[in-house]
Amino acid sequence: MAKILIVDDAWFSRRLIAKALQAEQNEILEAKDGKEALEFAIAEHPDCMVLDLLMPELNGYEVLESLKTLGYSIPTIVMTADVQETSRQRCMELGAIAVLNKPPQPQALHQAIQQSLNASS
Repeated sequence: MAKILIVDDAWFSRRLIAKALQAEQNEILEAKDGKEALEFAIAEHPDCMVLDLLMPELNGYEVLESLKTLGYSIPTIVMTADVQETSRQRCMELGAIAVLNKPPQPQALHQAIQQSLNASS
């Protein structure tokens, strides 16, 4: 069982992802913005994080940058509606394991979660 932090300002998106991941007996944490994501990441040490890019407080890029600056290495899957290659490349440079289009396809999400969990072990 893995501890997975889902970060998205949209309640519906968090619920959709949580439902898919709870089916595999994962422990789910939810954050509604980037500031809350950092608090959870530092306090709870999740095994991986599913991170939206466009959020209030701190956006996904800022969350990735902050974690890197603080020395935290949490395998992260970025979800975004932004399909630009430059956005995808920036996420990967900041340490993301995968970048998925939003809403993520269940199979792609499960594969990315497994890749993230393998990276953290």
